[in-house]
Amino acid sequence: MIAYLKGKLSYKDPTYVIIDIGGIGYHVKISLSTYSAIKDEEHILLHTFLHVKEDAHTLYGFRQESEKKLFLDLISISGVGPNTAVMVLSSLNVEELGQAILQGDHTTIQRVKGIGAKTAQRIVLELKDKLKRDGIAESALPEQGFMAQSNKLKSEALQALMKLGFPRATAEKNIASVLKKNGLEISLEDLIKASLKSS
Repeated sequence: MIAYLKGKLSYKDPTYVIIDIGGIGYHVKISLSTYSAIKDEEHILLHTFLHVKEDAHTLYGFRQESEKKLFLDLISISGVGPNTAVMVLSSLNVEELGQAILQGDHTTIQRVKGIGAKTAQRIVLELKDKLKRDGIAESALPEQGFMAQSNKLKSEALQALMKLGFPRATAEKNIASVLKKNGLEISLEDLIKASLKSS
């Protein structure tokens, strides 16, 4: 098992990074919270989880150990795979998800794309006691604060949503709706997060 990767950040996207370690580029899937926390650092350390399937070996990376732990908790639940867990952690940061679980707030969790009512209830039911025992994240991950021009912002948000499984037309409609409501002074992370919840 690969517990963490420490190396040069050679490429960063809202859904994945490439970390160069000794001339080998590791493709690591990330959540928006991790994307936000990385900012523009040259060298990074990500806590990782290697998901092995017959047809693929996929690395998932997390800036915070608490996010990795919550990811592992999520994928232990029947019906929640790694990609769905990343979608949940992209829509809600560790503290928000922890609070929703502890408060039995199925509705907030259900707003995440790919999470139905039964799965949201299962997440709360199976993780509530576990989180009480372990204690939830101390604080939310920092805001990204990244400002960009309208076209670049829309384009990067659109690419991220499409990689997360949204049809192009739906992604464009959601982005337009969020920008209309919030204006262009919104960070890329918040734009994608709001677009994930937009119906």
